[in-house]
Amino acid sequence: MDPTANTMEHLKTHEDDKSEAYIGANEVNAPNVDYDMAGAIAHSVNHRRLNPRQIQLSAIAGAIGAALFVAIGAGVLSGPVCLLIAFIFWATVIWSIAQCQMEIVTLFPMDGSFIRLAGRMVDPSLGVMAGWNHFFAQTSFVIFEATIINTLVEYWGYDKNPAILITVSLIFYLAINVYRADLFGEVEFWLALGKVLLAIGLILYTFIAMVGGNPLHDKFGFRHWKNPGPWAGDSPSTRLESFINAVNVAGFCMGGPEYISMIAGEAKDPRRTVPRALKTLMARLVIFFIGGCICVGILVPYNDETLTLGKSKTYAGKSPYVISMTRLQIPVLPSIVNAALLTCVLSGGNAYTFNASRSLHALALERRAPRFLTKVNSKGTPYWSVIVVMTLSCLAYLALGSGSAKVLNWILNFCTAATMLNWTIMAITWVRFNKAMKVQGIDRKTFLPVVSKLQPYAGYWALFWAPFFLFLQGYGVFLKGNWDVATFIFNYGIIALSGGIALGFKIFAKLPFHKSKDVDLTTDLEFFDALNAHYQQEKDENPPTNIKDKILAKVF
Repeated sequence: MDPTANTMEHLKTHEDDKSEAYIGANEVNAPNVDYDMAGAIAHSVNHRRLNPRQIQLSAIAGAIGAALFVAIGAGVLSGPVCLLIAFIFWATVIWSIAQCQMEIVTLFPMDGSFIRLAGRMVDPSLGVMAGWNHFFAQTSFVIFEATIINTLVEYWGYDKNPAILITVSLIFYLAINVYRADLFGEVEFWLALGKVLLAIGLILYTFIAMVGGNPLHDKFGFRHWKNPGPWAGDSPSTRLESFINAVNVAGFCMGGPEYISMIAGEAKDPRRTVPRALKTLMARLVIFFIGGCICVGILVPYNDETLTLGKSKTYAGKSPYVISMTRLQIPVLPSIVNAALLTCVLSGGNAYTFNASRSLHALALERRAPRFLTKVNSKGTPYWSVIVVMTLSCLAYLALGSGSAKVLNWILNFCTAATMLNWTIMAITWVRFNKAMKVQGIDRKTFLPVVSKLQPYAGYWALFWAPFFLFLQGYGVFLKGNWDVATFIFNYGIIALSGGIALGFKIFAKLPFHKSKDVDLTTDLEFFDALNAHYQQEKDENPPTNIKDKILAKVF
């Protein structure tokens, strides 16, 4: 049958069909499942609840976190120019990964896209590694955000039982994520908007402060770039250490492509909204990340005692922005920034809960996690996966015994390594995907819905640098006198953990490596083409009518 024919007529008939035939929402290639195309499309449309406005702001929310405003202070220790070069460098790597994801995820916008496509394009065991790595990392981030709230409110002298705020945080994340994706999307939209306003506000603050708009009337400009200097270190070896530190901090602070990839399976009209979100990534990288690193380099010298001696007793107090406000004797504003950081924490935990649950759900769909995790509710939300993530996130209560600062440091190291491993897997997936198209004689320009820029060079650029710094990011533990078992484990343990799980599946399930000529580039295409045709038909039949809808359609 023609997959695009009579789709609209069938939607009402199948709208409430939640049978096992449609488990996984848009997974028309699920094993041993009989389905009709119109029914599968109807179920997928019901499942896809994130609109373009929510997709764009969710992409920003996934990339911007408290790290950009606080943890970036560790990068200031390397010097302003050193930090700027590190951020520009990582921006090129992340942009390259976005180009890779733009092609493959737009072609196959399925649930848990980059996880499942790694298994499909390279080796099922690589998909296992990607899925469990992303799940562990995102769950760790949820723990990080639930724990960090206590360190933020300490700024105002709050000294109650930290279990109270951890509990409130976890209940909030559960409530937003367990029912329906558009509720998550709407909450994330407004929280992300708060992040954007905070980032823009701090950039404006930097400009006003540096030209003399501060209580001291100090027109300091780029003074700190000259004294103590642009690059920390008095020898080639110490300057190299400064650069590696800056690269590590930039790698932790920056992100984006993986979050867009994970929400592709729940995006309305994914072949339009997903590539548009990825195309705006470079603008976000330049404005928020590179702009942010320039600001902190202007505001605080790399030899500031609050940074070098760790004099701040609170997490917010380590923020270069708060440090500069204290140095300039600016009242009230540090408390406002601290309050704004709370919205970053709520948004971050919300986004990480979504990503962790979708990672687990994607693994279950591929039969690499317990089968009950494939279950979705009437709104297409994998509620069991959300519940499992929240249960594991109760590890945040470890902060009660080990101390928040120590737990946060462990999680930061763990998640930095996991993020770089994600980027490595994404790059490998695209390189194998591109090779498969060549070997199978497929013309990229006619086959792909969206053709990205600077390929294959962008793919190879990401493939070289992501694994290089994956293994280099924990270099400090190997320096003389710095060895620490816990630090080593949290820097490199994720590689052994997710790699060990993947190896186990490889051996016991006898998972095959896909040769380029055997890579499956056709399954699901008919379905996604039909889904795209449905959204195009819907757009043609129901164009925006009022001014508000027209403005939102243009902007997002």
